[in-house]
Amino acid sequence: MIVWGKNLPQLRFGSLKRRIAVVYTALFTIVLAVVMVVVSANIERFGEQSASRDLAANARVFDEIIELRARQMRGSADVLSRDFGFREAVATSDRPTIASALRSLQSRSNTSAAFVVGLDGDLIGEEGQAYPEVESIWYQLDNGAEKGVIRLGDTLALAASSPIEAPDTIGWLVLAQPLDASEMARLADLAAVEVAARVAHAPELAGPLADAQLARVIEADDAARTLYHVTALPTLDDSVEPRLVLGHSLGTALAEYAGLKYLLALVALGGLLLVLVLGSRVARGVTGPLAKLDAAVRRFAAGEDVSLAIATQDEVGRLAASFNDMVVAIEERERKILHVGLHDGLTDLPNRKLFVEQLGQTLARLGPDERLFVAYCDLDDFKVVNDTLGHPAGDELLRQVASSLRCRSEFSHIARLGGDEFAVIIHERDPAADLVDTARLLKDCFDQDVTIDGQSAPTSASIGIAVAPGDGTDTTVLLKHADLALYRAKRDGKATFHFFEQSLDEQARRRREMELDLRLAIKDGGFELHFQPLYSLTHERLQGFEALIRWNHPTRGTISPAEFIPLAEETGLILQVGEWVVREACHIASGWPEDISVAVNISPKQFTYPGLSTTILQALTNSGLPPQRLELEITESVFIADVEHTLSTLHSLRNLGVRISLDDFGTGYSSLSYLRQFPFDKIKIDQSFVRDLAQQGNNAHAVIRAITTLADALSMETLAEGVEDEQQCRILREEGCGSIQGYLLSRPVRAHVVQEMLAPRDRRHALGAM
Repeated sequence: MIVWGKNLPQLRFGSLKRRIAVVYTALFTIVLAVVMVVVSANIERFGEQSASRDLAANARVFDEIIELRARQMRGSADVLSRDFGFREAVATSDRPTIASALRSLQSRSNTSAAFVVGLDGDLIGEEGQAYPEVESIWYQLDNGAEKGVIRLGDTLALAASSPIEAPDTIGWLVLAQPLDASEMARLADLAAVEVAARVAHAPELAGPLADAQLARVIEADDAARTLYHVTALPTLDDSVEPRLVLGHSLGTALAEYAGLKYLLALVALGGLLLVLVLGSRVARGVTGPLAKLDAAVRRFAAGEDVSLAIATQDEVGRLAASFNDMVVAIEERERKILHVGLHDGLTDLPNRKLFVEQLGQTLARLGPDERLFVAYCDLDDFKVVNDTLGHPAGDELLRQVASSLRCRSEFSHIARLGGDEFAVIIHERDPAADLVDTARLLKDCFDQDVTIDGQSAPTSASIGIAVAPGDGTDTTVLLKHADLALYRAKRDGKATFHFFEQSLDEQARRRREMELDLRLAIKDGGFELHFQPLYSLTHERLQGFEALIRWNHPTRGTISPAEFIPLAEETGLILQVGEWVVREACHIASGWPEDISVAVNISPKQFTYPGLSTTILQALTNSGLPPQRLELEITESVFIADVEHTLSTLHSLRNLGVRISLDDFGTGYSSLSYLRQFPFDKIKIDQSFVRDLAQQGNNAHAVIRAITTLADALSMETLAEGVEDEQQCRILREEGCGSIQGYLLSRPVRAHVVQEMLAPRDRRHALGAM
């Protein structure tokens, strides 16, 4: 019965079963018809694309075969063109000898034509054969063309040339093989599909081939629906514009897919009949359990625990099972989402959010005589592991550290706060327990060798500890105090722990104040440079000065670089400070005599800045200081992160013309390897070796001697730092050290004192010139 609604008629059936069966069958028929149309169209499209790909692939094969044939002919021609007797015959125009050699070459190389083109435009070949016009190939040969298509009479031929040198070029030997119908048919037999091949002159192409885009497949408007592919061939003949034309019948290719279409139609018909038979049975099996499933869904939506009984193993039974699985999966997914939101994805430890909640809950349960041990733990040199072994190795190290922490039952809660930082809570219920022992126990969990991919990586951690209730009973305060203690532990060195002290709050406040003052000093120019002399023992003269930054604080007076430079490094302000030092040093040194240089220290963080070379170039340009008078001092720590990037930066600086010195030599990681990879201009011997020279029974003499010998072998200068007395100077001179620096000469002085130090020297030079 048809019931007319507002706009459209709606069909009504006597039962849900009949409606499902009819609708199911109708929808299946419509979908099947659409699928058949789409599949049929796609089969034809696939056939077209497959034929196009086959034709393009065979075009590449033809190009490679022609290229291979050209190389073979070129190889045969090279053998004869390099023969002494043949070159002599060409040089003396001995035509009989040349003709005999050409006939022999044709026979050996299985070619149809061989001839010689002289520099004067003369062509020598066997009589009775067709040859190209000399004028059309001479310029191509003279320009170095080695292979291409030429015209032999009415036929296009593949040719290869070889220069005849005695020793200068006196002509060219050319071999040619016609690309006629028989040759192209022979090549077509090698193709994977049936193709028609020919080589034609471009202007001779007609119809769609005349306007065809090169290396693209086009379809001709003919009964066979022929596909064509046109490519350009190299030419040795200015009068020829050769094209390789391949043809393939699309109609023949598509005929192979007709059987597949018939098979699909047969399968579709069978499927439709099967649907008609099974439609009613499916409808009957679905309608019964649907009511139960609907009721279960409504109850689940209301928040009740629901589980359907599975009475059958068919689709409806599986639907009931899927519903049960869905209920379990949703509950599991909610649990996982909650877990992911509160745990670290790498180590599966609680994250900062959960750790703070756990700390708050533990604090709330803390008894009157109980203590809560809260520790921030930061892995030492974790960046080195990432940079040397790779980030996967760093991830594995974090996982192993987390596993080691889990093994300790004394730890109430463990968390990874991010990066290489962990946190631990220990609920100490014994009021007499020694918390120092607890701290050592925690430290021992980190002090171990971890094996990653067969490589041993020693680990340790710096630990900051706050203890409740003495250091605070609020979560935020405890975490802040643990963080301050961690900062102090890292400053004290690696593999150590530090308990919070009230003085740390004051230190943190002073550090923040100093950072603000440092930014203000950068803005207002609160720095100045002092200069320490560099004296050459080899030439017994003053050779330069090292620029050292000083900060005169308006209220605190002079602040040591050892205090504010690490802060500048940590906050990134070292980039602005270092840029100012380079500019100011170059500006001041530009007023010194031409043989006096200036040395500037470059910090590791400043060295990784991509604009370092530009900064130095601008400083040299603005000051007018010659690049060779600027010396940049770097330490071996710049090599730790990325050796290739470091070497690239060093070479870019060297290209500016500045000198590069390796500072604090002997105290770094792998000095000898760096000397081998980059030719430094100077090695600065660390003052720790110089201090030991006056002591008996040490090997400082041998170390100095080894360094100076090595530097001499590598053509590098040496300079000893921290020379304070005549005895050290005498020993350094005896051991071959080239230059010295230290309090023996002078403490660092202001710029105007440098001018006073240079004045007597300038007067002596002036008197010597009179």
